[in-house]
Amino acid sequence: MLKMAAFADEAAGNLDGQIDALLRNGITYLEIRGVNGVNVSDMPLDMARDVHKRLSDAGIRVWSLGSPIGKVDVDDDFNAHLDKFMHTLEIGHILGAQRMRMFSFYHRNCEKSDTLLRRVLVRINMMLEKSKGSGILLCHENEKGIYGETAAECLQIHRELPALRAVFDPANFIQCGQEVLPAWDMLKDYVDYLHIKDVDAQGHLVPAGMGMGQLPKLVENYARAGGSVMTLEPHLAVFDGLAALEKDGASQKGMVFASQREAFDAAAAALRGIMEGVK
Repeated sequence: MLKMAAFADEAAGNLDGQIDALLRNGITYLEIRGVNGVNVSDMPLDMARDVHKRLSDAGIRVWSLGSPIGKVDVDDDFNAHLDKFMHTLEIGHILGAQRMRMFSFYHRNCEKSDTLLRRVLVRINMMLEKSKGSGILLCHENEKGIYGETAAECLQIHRELPALRAVFDPANFIQCGQEVLPAWDMLKDYVDYLHIKDVDAQGHLVPAGMGMGQLPKLVENYARAGGSVMTLEPHLAVFDGLAALEKDGASQKGMVFASQREAFDAAAAALRGIMEGVK
């Protein structure tokens, strides 16, 4: 059975607003990224304990840590980044998370090569070793500008490090010139879950199913492969002045929303419609 998680910080910055957004959309899984302006990887332990209690009281479970781990340059101080990684694991234990999304490093000073791949693999493998016994599964997200931005690059990483699972993001692949369904075919054996956002031919982020991401087919393939949870990450545009314009009779143009609440609810409704269509 398919279930929806979400980056609720796209609905509200504060925890009360995030809880409200999740509950009004019938979502009980959170991929936690930021609360009250604090990234999950920078969260103090006491704050994490309070967040966990309040989420639990509301019946919400932390599905994954939407961490920025690996979203640094391969030439940056890795020891300092590894310290952040270890702190994030500790936060994950407190929050009850069983997954952490991560990335495979920017590389501003070097071209893609076997040497760069080896450097990426060494760093990821160190984190895999540190995470052993933690109960938290490391999941790599394809992202523009990192080593693993195309399906072929992701496949190289996963073949070398099979303990690393994949977060499959169709919109990120499109933005790198990668077709979604061929990417799925290449990576399906490594995919743990999906990030759901869609992008149109002009490069604008749109609700799921309204762009080039082949979301209905992708979700169907994911479900047939035994997938269960998908994280909603809409990234939809919000125009603060739109509500005032509409009072004067102006109509909404494109995929621009009057508020974070409206954008989040529209994204959730679009994904729910796709889920209901999966047999």
